[in-house]
Amino acid sequence: MYIHQRAEWPEFEWDQGKLADLLAEVRHLQGRLLGRMEGLGFQLREEATLQTLTQDVVKTSEIEGEKLDAETVRSSIARRMGLDIGALRPIDRNVEGIVDIMLDATRKYDKPLTQERLFGWHGALFPTGRSGLQRITVGAWRRKESGAMQVVSGPIGREKVHFEAPDYDRLEGEMSAFLNWFNSPGEMDLVLKSALAHFWFVTLHPFEDGNGRIARAIADMTLARSERTAQRFYSMSAQIQQERNAYYNVLEKSQKGALNITPWLAWYLSCLKRAINASDKLLETVLVKDRFWRLHKDEAFNERQRKVINRLLDGFEGKLTSSKWARLAKCSQDTAGRDINDLLERKILAREEAGGRSTSYILRLPSGYGISQPCN
Repeated sequence: MYIHQRAEWPEFEWDQGKLADLLAEVRHLQGRLLGRMEGLGFQLREEATLQTLTQDVVKTSEIEGEKLDAETVRSSIARRMGLDIGALRPIDRNVEGIVDIMLDATRKYDKPLTQERLFGWHGALFPTGRSGLQRITVGAWRRKESGAMQVVSGPIGREKVHFEAPDYDRLEGEMSAFLNWFNSPGEMDLVLKSALAHFWFVTLHPFEDGNGRIARAIADMTLARSERTAQRFYSMSAQIQQERNAYYNVLEKSQKGALNITPWLAWYLSCLKRAINASDKLLETVLVKDRFWRLHKDEAFNERQRKVINRLLDGFEGKLTSSKWARLAKCSQDTAGRDINDLLERKILAREEAGGRSTSYILRLPSGYGISQPCN
């Protein structure tokens, strides 16, 4: 029996005593992070938000098996935020759609969540009316003709059904109940509400596709409400992607369980705690980047050099070779060599120890920060 088939549905229960300490810890971490970011100034907070939202968009799609180009996502978000990050990538409507959803959810967190708003999000997510090669119903609840909405895995003929959503005939009433609950003030802590909203929405599975991404956008919207700020400094989706197997396991067990969803709420809060703690790395990246450009504010860099240096400062991993430079900067090998030699002479780049044909380069960071990781 699935949870939505139980007579008490959707009268959720949880053990407040088991969650109290964890919730208090998450709330403390939220407050501490917001306090640290407040001291950075507007420009650095916007840069941190840009990095966080880029990570959020890339990772929420990656959870569903869709790989987006991070630079295109970053360019799309920067354009909407009015930030100057140099040359912007061409518009990709598949990227633009998920960016629109995340920005609408977090920047308009205080607006009601309505059926029309959800339909708009869904339409933005599937601008061609297709999911892959398959045509789907877009900007509307799934239809009766699409049959049972199941979450399955495994090869054709040996599929394993992990979950089956409520029948179409119940969908209108179920979504009305969910939206009424979500938009009612109530006394429930908003961090807990984000966890419950995520679970409730993805259990209803109201669309033919995109339910996971929209559920995570709703959760982010509720977290923004809990912090009373549109600026985002940690990525829950990035943490979920790292813990993807655990995420699906606890979701499946809870959807097949009773109305007491304490295990789901406890996992969600623990995951959120790890996401906030991971923001230290993002904050360090933002501070190092700011300090680097302040240190070199009076020096001349061409557009190619600025572009590749920013890629290094944004924390990409891998090896930076002259051929990789040429590809990233979209220039010839000779031009890449001249760019690199100029930065070597100015002691902005350094050669890694391995030489010869495998020569690669790393960026020298301001004193006290050591040497950055090489670029991917």
